[in-house]
Amino acid sequence: MQLFYEFPNNMQRPCITFVFISLFLVSSYGDETDNKVTNIGAIIDVDSRIGKEEKTALEIAVQSFNNNVSNNHKLSIYIQNSRRDPLLAATAAKKLIEEQEVKAIIGLETWEEAALVADIGSRARVPVLSFAAPAIRTPTRWPFLVAMANGDSEQMKCIAATISSFNWKRVVVIYEDDTFGGDSGKLALLSEALRDVGSEIEYRLVLPPLSSVSNPNKVVQDELIKLFNVQSRVYIVLQSSLPMTIHLFEKAKDIGLIGRDSAWIITDTISSYFDSFNSSVISSMQGILGIKTYYDEGTNLYKTFYPQFRRTFRDDNPEEDNFQPSINALRAYDSIRIVKQAMDSDENSPDSLLKNILSSNFTGLSGEIHFQQGKLSHDPILRIVNVIGKSYNELDFWSPGIGFSKNIGYVGNKSADFTGTVIWPDGSKLVPKGWAIPTNTKPMIIGVPARTAFEKFVKVDDGKHPGQKKYDGFCIELFYEVLTVLDYDLIYQFDPHNGTYDELVHKVYNKTYDAAVGDITILANRTNLVEFTQPYAATGLSMIVPVKPESSEWMFLKPFTAKMWLVTGSLLIYTMFIVWFLEHQSNPNFRGPWNNQIGTALWFTFSSIFFAHREKIYSNLTRVVVVVWLFVALILTSSYTASLTSMLTVQRLEPNVTDIESLKRSNVKIGCDGDSFVRTYLEDVLKFESYNIENVSSEYNYEGEFKSNHIAAAFLELPYGKVFLNRYCKKFTTTAPTYIFGGLGFVFQKGSPIARDFSRAILKLSEDGNLMSLEQKWFAPSPECSANVTEESKTNSLSINSFLGLFLISGATSTVCLLLFLAYSLKRYWHHELENNAGNLSLVDEGVLIKAMRVAKYIYNGKVCVQGEVSAAPRVPDIYEWSSPTWDYDRSSSHISMENLEVKSQAETEIGIQLQVHN
Repeated sequence: MQLFYEFPNNMQRPCITFVFISLFLVSSYGDETDNKVTNIGAIIDVDSRIGKEEKTALEIAVQSFNNNVSNNHKLSIYIQNSRRDPLLAATAAKKLIEEQEVKAIIGLETWEEAALVADIGSRARVPVLSFAAPAIRTPTRWPFLVAMANGDSEQMKCIAATISSFNWKRVVVIYEDDTFGGDSGKLALLSEALRDVGSEIEYRLVLPPLSSVSNPNKVVQDELIKLFNVQSRVYIVLQSSLPMTIHLFEKAKDIGLIGRDSAWIITDTISSYFDSFNSSVISSMQGILGIKTYYDEGTNLYKTFYPQFRRTFRDDNPEEDNFQPSINALRAYDSIRIVKQAMDSDENSPDSLLKNILSSNFTGLSGEIHFQQGKLSHDPILRIVNVIGKSYNELDFWSPGIGFSKNIGYVGNKSADFTGTVIWPDGSKLVPKGWAIPTNTKPMIIGVPARTAFEKFVKVDDGKHPGQKKYDGFCIELFYEVLTVLDYDLIYQFDPHNGTYDELVHKVYNKTYDAAVGDITILANRTNLVEFTQPYAATGLSMIVPVKPESSEWMFLKPFTAKMWLVTGSLLIYTMFIVWFLEHQSNPNFRGPWNNQIGTALWFTFSSIFFAHREKIYSNLTRVVVVVWLFVALILTSSYTASLTSMLTVQRLEPNVTDIESLKRSNVKIGCDGDSFVRTYLEDVLKFESYNIENVSSEYNYEGEFKSNHIAAAFLELPYGKVFLNRYCKKFTTTAPTYIFGGLGFVFQKGSPIARDFSRAILKLSEDGNLMSLEQKWFAPSPECSANVTEESKTNSLSINSFLGLFLISGATSTVCLLLFLAYSLKRYWHHELENNAGNLSLVDEGVLIKAMRVAKYIYNGKVCVQGEVSAAPRVPDIYEWSSPTWDYDRSSSHISMENLEVKSQAETEIGIQLQVHN
């Protein structure tokens, strides 16, 4: 091995911009002329700890492959120092390609360097193996670029998952501006990843490039002081050079940004500096979390490589006390292996070399080596480490699609949340709040609506002293109750807002106010700007209209619904028919001409409702039917009387206007609170004309507006409507459908952690009943309304559902008695037929119709007529005793003769029909 240091002609001393280190590594045996030597270029920051590690790994790799007897190709590597300057890297690449005719270039620790060198390599058709990867890869732009590192997307998702695990909603991003005034795309990826987990970037702190400032300590301190005006205390350091990182953490520790309630997370780029920091820098980074790319230290290849690396690195860098290789050192070793394998092919054209490089498929020191579209195809496994003492502890592993895990096996250890125990900057294991609690010097500024229509919610008055304000109302007292539930003291300051509610919400959005407390309605468009707490009151839009006493000449019908009247009437008629059918054979009161029979049956049934019937009942079956009917009548009359009494004695009010469409058709004016969103809602959604909408500034003005007929209706949010009706329940009522909104809540800035604490406190107050107690205290109805009947307590018409069982019992009883009567009558009829008409063939030959008529007449009259004879059948008894034991009525002779004449006439007609049939 021979080392040659070459300086350009225009360089006068070693402390120039960069140096060329030409390192030839050839076999220690055999003739060099027998082997083909391939030149490879390496561009790294030789002055940095990472560059030194990469240089050592490259030496070991080249020497290892060149010492292999079977190799026909030998490698000669030219290492150039870029000092992480993209322009120097580009110049070095051009010189390596033109002067040394290198076949491939390895290195490039930053993407800014890799982008410029990739352009040069693509034009010269020289493959470039970069240790840095772009945030978003465009293969067509750099066809000869091969990224040995994964992109930043997975790392940003890992950081976002960590943020989500600790329930932090807002973060501060810190990064050093690169030479080209950018952040390499990391910021956009982080912002998107945070948005996916419901968090956001509250503030960006951009540090100037270290090379552009003369006093970095002062510049860094001045920039960090700005963070005290930001509420979030979760800091993510995206990118920074080694010197800037040292200044950053030392000054952050000095001014108190690293301590209680703060959390710091650094990316893999900065975590790679851990081995380069001395004890003073490490002490300033206690408790921070870092992301590092995982590699397996248990493979045979690593166990062979590590002793060589440790020995060589210690010999070359005796000032270093840590000899652990970084991920870039492993990538450097694997890069040499990739190029060596690609060179073994018979084809050595640039395109074939690139193709062979992209076809690599093996497991190296840094992990699986397999490319797809110019980048590593496998997802990385990331380690989350925690800086403790002089080193760091490994806490969790994270991988896309898997989440967090305690080990690499994942089986049984997968978790969506962080599982490791972190020692935070203040030395405790308690997760920091991640935001700055307001102090006396910087209290929380809370806006309060000073111009409200309903003072029971918020009322702002002048205090005893000039400029002093007094705040009162349901919302203010609820805010005080929430403070008692919080587990920390919240230093705040109220500020009255004289404007609309939308303007108040925008003041929270533009950070004029930290929060707003009051009767603020949760609306969809407002949630896009600010964050609301859990609603403490339901809300909607109700229409308030004047009322008039309800009166009607048909009031006596209202105790029952129409269906109830119909079913009751049907049951009455059915019962009347059953009573008549059971009684008309044996009871003289139910005989005679048809009009008399119907009249008697109707009279009996109706009079029985009032227990005023006088007709005697002879059949026991009828008595059963009547007893059940009387019970039904008792229940119905009692219910009717009670319902009608309630309707007549309790004042019933009905609205003058019943629906919104009638208001729009009549073109009358309506009132609303002009400072709320209601006016806009009436115009845009309910389509009221703007000139018909009047602004009413106070709840006490509505009554006067109605009395003067200036407005016909008022549209109020539901809580306001309840307060208004609690005062004027005798004069106004609410009607029309209620349009539901999100409720009333307190307002905070987007991502504010205090909003989450307030929501939990409101839920606790609701569960404990304290919220209801506050409502009863502030919104109790007036004395005249407290005893007034509400809409819910008004007597409603009785429906059939309340009496369905009673109707079924009555109807079933009547039907069963009718069937028993028919069954017994038919039995007696057939018995009579068998006894009196045996052997009479004419009767046997009768048709079905004739037989049916004979049966019907028997059931109706209780007699049977056969061939001109009138045979009186015995009176049909009841099942047990079909008639009353005492026959206490006299049949007049005229009545009997009429009966006989009627029967005779019927018999003659029947005999005539039979003769016609025989003929």
